[in-house]
Amino acid sequence: MNRSLLFVTVLVIATCGLVYELVVGTLASYLLGDSVTQFSTIIGVYLFAMGVGSYLSRYLERGLARRFVDIELAVALLGGTCAPVLFFSFAWPAVFRLAVYGMVLGVGTLVGLEIPLLLRILKDQLKFKDLVSQVLTFDYLGALAASLLFPLLLVPRLGLVRTSLLFGLLNAAVGLWSTWLLEPALGGVKLLRVRAGLVCLLLAGGVVSADRLNGWAEAQQYVDEVVHATSSPYQRIVLTRGARGFSLFLNGGLQFASVDEYRYHEALVHPAMVRAANIKKVLILGGGDGLAAREVLRYPEVESVTLVDLDPEMTSLAKSYADLAVLNGHSLENPKLHVHNEDAMRFLADGDEEFDALIIDFPDPHNFSVGKLYTTRFYELVARHLAPGAVAVVQSTSPLFARQSFWCVDATLRAAGFWTEPYHALVPSFGEWGYVLAARAPPARVRDLPKGLRFLSDETLPTLGQFPLDMDRVPAEVNRLNNQVLVRYYEDEWRRWN
Repeated sequence: MNRSLLFVTVLVIATCGLVYELVVGTLASYLLGDSVTQFSTIIGVYLFAMGVGSYLSRYLERGLARRFVDIELAVALLGGTCAPVLFFSFAWPAVFRLAVYGMVLGVGTLVGLEIPLLLRILKDQLKFKDLVSQVLTFDYLGALAASLLFPLLLVPRLGLVRTSLLFGLLNAAVGLWSTWLLEPALGGVKLLRVRAGLVCLLLAGGVVSADRLNGWAEAQQYVDEVVHATSSPYQRIVLTRGARGFSLFLNGGLQFASVDEYRYHEALVHPAMVRAANIKKVLILGGGDGLAAREVLRYPEVESVTLVDLDPEMTSLAKSYADLAVLNGHSLENPKLHVHNEDAMRFLADGDEEFDALIIDFPDPHNFSVGKLYTTRFYELVARHLAPGAVAVVQSTSPLFARQSFWCVDATLRAAGFWTEPYHALVPSFGEWGYVLAARAPPARVRDLPKGLRFLSDETLPTLGQFPLDMDRVPAEVNRLNNQVLVRYYEDEWRRWN
C-alpha cells in the first residue's frame, strides 16, 4: 500500500469537498441573495453533516476499503451534479431550498465518513500520532487549495456547473485509483472498477456537455430565450431575448428590459444633470451596461465621464455585444468616457478628484457586500468628491414594494449631511421605482432637458417628487456600516412579493 499516494488522496478529497460547499453557497447567494446568510447557514450545516458522518463511521466494521471506494463514488455523483441540479430546481423555490440543504447534508455526511475510514485503513501502517498529524495536514492543505482555486480560477474560467462536474470527476478518479492503492484489502475489484469507470464516464460526459446543461438549466429559470450567459468572479451575467426585446439579469435579478429601460435611466440621470451648477465632469458609480452613460453624454457640455464598475466582464459585454452596444449608444467607446473596473468604495477612498454630477446606479441592497454602498460611510466618501454646486442621485429601490428600504436610503443620506429630494417613476418591468437627489444645499434648475428623450419632459419632471399615500415617508433607521439595517429591510419587504 503506497502511503504517499493515500495522503495525496486525502488532499484531493478535502479539496473536492470544500469546492462542493463553495459551489452550493455561491449558487444559493446568486439565486436567493444575502450571501452572509447563505454561506453562514451552509457552512454550519456542512460542518454538522461532517460530524454526523464521522459519528456514523463507527458502525462500519467490515470491508472498510470497499466502503471507502463506495463513498468516494457517492460523493462524486452527489457533489459533481450539485450545480446542474440546483440550477434546474431554481424554477421551483421550495424545491430549490430543499435541494440546497439536501445536497449540503448529503455531501457533508459522506465527506465526514471519508477521513475516519482512511484513518482506520492506515492504522497499521503508521504510529497513531504520525497518522493523525499527516492525514489532517493534507486535509487542511486541500481546504486551502480549494479556497484559493475557487474564486481565482474555477468560477471565472470554468463556471459553477463545469466546476462541480470536474471535481466530481476528480472524486470518481480517486475512487478508481483507490481500487489499486487498496487492492490487497479489497478482494475482488473487477465490478468495483467497472462501477467506478462508469461514474467517471458519466461525469466526464457532464464536463464536456457543461455548457449545454447550463443552457438547459437557465432555460427553466428565464421566460425568454437565453442568448448570452457568462460567469465572472463577481456575478452570473445573462442576456435573454423575447418578443419585447432583450433583458439583462445579474445573479438572476432583472437589471433592465430594453423595452422600457429608457424610463429608468432618464429618471435616474436627468433630474440631477439639469440642477447641477456645472456638468463638465461626471462620475457614474455602477452602470456597467453603459445606459446611464448614454443619458449623461446627451449633454454637449460634458467633457469627461468616469465610470466605475467592479466587473470588467460587464463593461466588456456592454461594448462587445452588438445589441447592447446599440442600445447604450456605444457610450463605452466614447472618447469622453473612462472606465475603472474596481470597487466603488475603494475608488472614492483612494482619490480626491471632484465631480460636478454623480450618478449612483448600484444593484439593490440584497446582500451586505452591496449594502455597504448605501451606508453613511459610503455617502460621506461621496461628499468628499462633490464640486461646488454638484448634485448626486442614488437609485433607491421601489418606494411601493420596499417602502421602508426606500426611505432608509433617504434617511441615511440625510444622516451623512446631505440635503435630499426623493422622487419616483413608473418603469413597467420593475413597477414604481425610486431615486433620491442629494446635494450640500437645495439646487435650482439651471439647464433644459436634452432633446430626444422619450419619457421626461418639462411637464412631467416636476411631478416625479409627488408621492401618493401608499408610498409616502415612513420611519426608517439609518443604514450604517456596522449594522446594515437596509439589507434586513430589503429582504423582509421583497419577500412579501415573491
